[in-house]
Amino acid sequence: MKRVAILTIDHLALFELGCAVELFALPRPEIENWYETEVVTFENMPLQTIANIQISAKIIHNLNDYDMLVISSWPSESNNIDATLSSEIIKFFNDGKRIISFCSGAFLLAYLGILNGRKASTHWRYADSFQQKFPQIDYLEDVLYVYDGQLGCSAGSAAALDLGLAVIKDDFGYDIANQVARRLVIATHRMGGQSQFVQTPVHKNPDLFANTLDWACQHLNESININQLAEYAHMTRRTFDRKFRSTLNMTPKHWLTQQRIYLTKQLLEESKESIEQIATKSGFENATTLRHHFRKLLGVSPNQYRQQFHMSK
Repeated sequence: MKRVAILTIDHLALFELGCAVELFALPRPEIENWYETEVVTFENMPLQTIANIQISAKIIHNLNDYDMLVISSWPSESNNIDATLSSEIIKFFNDGKRIISFCSGAFLLAYLGILNGRKASTHWRYADSFQQKFPQIDYLEDVLYVYDGQLGCSAGSAAALDLGLAVIKDDFGYDIANQVARRLVIATHRMGGQSQFVQTPVHKNPDLFANTLDWACQHLNESININQLAEYAHMTRRTFDRKFRSTLNMTPKHWLTQQRIYLTKQLLEESKESIEQIATKSGFENATTLRHHFRKLLGVSPNQYRQQFHMSK
């Protein structure tokens, strides 16, 4: 069981703190060895936030008891870092433990030099300031988050959920990550590179559209016609296509391909089946078609991906 510390500070960002709590502190008794999480602070005083809200957190003096640190936010202009906090985070990182930051939290890691020579991201509104302050960091503008297994930075507030799901996937696998995503009412659409997710907004009447997506995900091995999906959602094809673009910013066909690649990645990581067998289970016409779409979306071949990420590795 991993012990998680969610770092809080004075004038903290409530939304990002809420994301961290929802992801890692919410009890999930149905999941074995779920995280044991505490909201902590190095500051010996009540913490002020927006709308005159005050919160209290567990006061600590070191991070020795924890395996993962979540930095929910940090003032972008503040390099005035408490000496104890600074030394503890640097020691935590040097010990090989995992640190993830949400939104402006990347500034704390940058001020401490932990991101030097590494890829990082933060909210677009801080992009210019971040790059000017930290030219030694490889800043990425076109990602939802950056995550390499030990360090992670989300590009914005809502992207904290995307990064959190990637962490959960690493620790518990695809099925549990999908289970948590459903509870959060977001969809896990993974892209290449930094394994990004595209968030699915909540609709006024989500059942028809969301259930259609769920049905498609459960029948990926079958030949799925877009007209069939529109009919399942009780929409005309034109309305369905428009809804898809406004919701997911892509066509239904592109989405289906992404879901099949998502399933392919899971099978490559968890099974030893041949590429031909995986192509059939993922709904591709043949292994050649699978390889084409896999390399197009991820930039590597299925075999290269398996060599890097298979669970027996």
